[in-house]
Amino acid sequence: MLFRRPVKPPAAEGAFIRFESVGLRYGLGPEVLHDISFSLEPGEFRYIVGPSGAGKTSLLRLLYLAHRPTRGLIGVFGHEIATASRADLAGLRRRIGVVFQDFRLLDHLTAHENVALPLRIAGANEAEAREHVTEILTWVGLADHMHARPATLSGGQKQRVAIARAVITRPDLLVADEPTGNLDDTLGFRLMHLFEELNRVGTTVLIATHSETLIAHNPHPAMRLSAGMLDVPGSLAA
Repeated sequence: MLFRRPVKPPAAEGAFIRFESVGLRYGLGPEVLHDISFSLEPGEFRYIVGPSGAGKTSLLRLLYLAHRPTRGLIGVFGHEIATASRADLAGLRRRIGVVFQDFRLLDHLTAHENVALPLRIAGANEAEAREHVTEILTWVGLADHMHARPATLSGGQKQRVAIARAVITRPDLLVADEPTGNLDDTLGFRLMHLFEELNRVGTTVLIATHSETLIAHNPHPAMRLSAGMLDVPGSLAA
């Protein structure tokens, strides 16, 4: 069974993701996010939806600590990002799994080695890493491509490697940017089941998606972005 053994202690209880009047701009350009306020509790599952250019990817970058906000406050796992040290930020990032739109696989590593990397950083021994990586790559349909390098994989196969790498450590927070965008519906639904299994064992999941079909088959509350502003969270489920 996937995720039967965590590789670290569970997250502390309480509201561990908090945005208060957050704004973001790149350089001297205009703000791309305006007055974003919301919180996430441990174990929530939410979507971020909105048209292209609404700011979904920028919001995710703040969530996985790739950027600090231009203004406002962000709290992650009980830490205020504005005052967190580099060492603190590095530790927080290790508790966040990220699925990028552009995969960001390391070309010189095999699929197995790419997925094993977060486990090795977390200090897992080689036998444990091998077992977990083999299990999850088999589950996502890549048992025959474990030793392939990214250049030999299709877009959908790369996406599955990226998803496996993001969830292998059972992160406290999973952030995914269009995670099923390169997959057919059948495989997309299978991978959504993986996210929901991860959520059931305690991970908070936040997925940015354009797919109404995906949401209809896997209904959860959604936050809607429009022109860099966040509407009141609600549910897209009928």
